Amino acid sequence: MGAEAERTVERALGGRLWRMAGLAAVAGLAWTARDVPAQLGGRLAGARAERAARSPRFRDGTFHNRADTRTMVADPGRNVLRELIFGKQKRRPTAAVPLLRPAGAPADDSDRELSIVWYGHASALIEIEGRRVLIDPVWSERCSPSAAVGPRRIHQPPVRLEELPPVDAVLISHDHYDHLDMATVQGLVAHQSAPFLVPLGVGAHLDRWGVPAERIIELDWSESHRLDGLTITATPAQHFSGRGLRRDGTLWSSWVVAGAHRKVFYTGDSGYFDGYAEIGAEHGPFDVTLMQIGAYDRAWPTIHMFPEEAVAAHLDLRGGLFVPVHWATFNLALHDWAEPVDRLWAEAKARDVRLAVPRPGERVVVDDPPAVDGWWQSIA
Repeated sequence: MGAEAERTVERALGGRLWRMAGLAAVAGLAWTARDVPAQLGGRLAGARAERAARSPRFRDGTFHNRADTRTMVADPGRNVLRELIFGKQKRRPTAAVPLLRPAGAPADDSDRELSIVWYGHASALIEIEGRRVLIDPVWSERCSPSAAVGPRRIHQPPVRLEELPPVDAVLISHDHYDHLDMATVQGLVAHQSAPFLVPLGVGAHLDRWGVPAERIIELDWSESHRLDGLTITATPAQHFSGRGLRRDGTLWSSWVVAGAHRKVFYTGDSGYFDGYAEIGAEHGPFDVTLMQIGAYDRAWPTIHMFPEEAVAAHLDLRGGLFVPVHWATFNLALHDWAEPVDRLWAEAKARDVRLAVPRPGERVVVDDPPAVDGWWQSIA
């Protein structure tokens, strides 16, 4: 075979290899993105859309906060994207986060029992007067519409989803991926029988993911649902929603869980606002508050609280014990991994606020909480 003929064959083979590589890349992308359409969830339609339209929070096709807010605030001279990629912050711990497996349920199963099990990020179990309420459960490896890209867990869940005890209700604060996870929801449908209590519109996502209609309870702010001796109330928050390009097509909320004798408040995601004092006046005092302390930045100051603001909100709410959530598990902001809890501990001491900082999986008995021991500092 002559040299020119060999070059022709090589070019043909090279072109074929490039085409095969291109097809393989496309196939790989398609495989990676196969679950994305389902992960985006559903959209408001029919009776659900009609109910949303009647909400005081809904106008011009979307839900709104009580006050004007912006998800990003201009910061002249600062490049947030560059800081995200090249910033020097210590956004991950230096060693493994210590995990605990919750011991058996407290021996005191009376109408006064109250404890919290924190699983990481915003996922927690409220054990109140013999009932169990699971909040914002996320057990997936990533909080993202894709299983291949997006924020990945810093630590694993301390227990498997199927190892959870039977729960009486599942509360969802809003539809962001770090609070509402398709695989976790589907796992709970398979392994639990509890209803899902969600803000208006979020039921559309659950519908698409196969949650039976009778297990979906949607509430507007100030609406309550009675369940096995508990009163669960959706209360205001200052945040936003969205799983795709469309924003604010579903509502966001905080939650009040009240038994006959004990009360719990959970912020969901929120900036600091005057609604906390109103919630405290109407529903407080609270035995314990579960407060968002992480993923803040001066670029989005009105939709996530700084730790000092979380302490102020806790006092507005007339809270007893403060248990921080929304930190340690996913890297969602630019601050150091341990900065939220360091700032929280300092502010709690300065303002004489009772504080418990559990390890993931650790049960906190509200009437006898463990002393804060700074466990995170050795791995920060």
